[in-house]
Amino acid sequence: MTVTYQHAFQHWWQRQGDWVEAPNVRRSGESGVQRLLDEDGVFYAKRQIGHIYRSLLHPKGRPTVLRERSALVALKELGVPVPRLVYCGVEHDPQHGWRGMLVTQALEGFEHIEQWYAQGGREACGEAQHARLLQQIGATLARMHLGRWQHGCLYAKHVFVRMDGERPQVALLDLEKSRRRLTRRQAAHHDLRQLRRHSPWNDADWAQLLAGYAQVYPGGLKNL
Repeated sequence: MTVTYQHAFQHWWQRQGDWVEAPNVRRSGESGVQRLLDEDGVFYAKRQIGHIYRSLLHPKGRPTVLRERSALVALKELGVPVPRLVYCGVEHDPQHGWRGMLVTQALEGFEHIEQWYAQGGREACGEAQHARLLQQIGATLARMHLGRWQHGCLYAKHVFVRMDGERPQVALLDLEKSRRRLTRRQAAHHDLRQLRRHSPWNDADWAQLLAGYAQVYPGGLKNL
């Protein structure tokens, strides 16, 4: 079993592709994302060296990719669309410390909402469909918060949308700061305030998003 795990890690670690997020130093470690292409489709590989987080459960530090893996699995079980997890593994190197690898399948047909706006998506779909999209975003966030999961870095660029049918589709990305809170309200309070500060929506747009949210989890809107 150990040999199989090590072989899998080396297989993915040695794969190379174009950088979509160049390696940068943060959390006293290095992290970057590459796009990998093969006959099975498009994948995104997050590579990390010495990139850890600390918590009460892990005061000495734990590879960040493991926290993101937990969030991907949990949100999928809650019915929150996220990229399909293909592989996650870690390896400890005496010289460099932890190395982590997280591979997900590309969300076919999706684009982050800021890009969608920049390409004229709102004008193309019309205001009625745009309102349905905002409500769907709200409902998606509510399902996450009902499970006590907090995204932790909820900017508009982490909300991906697909508009090729009657019902808009929404998915969430970049979950490495996600964590489960003690209460639903804590998760909702943090994420919704953060998204409001870092989004392109006016008051009317935000009201549509909250309307969709309230249909799933009305209690999450208290004391915002």
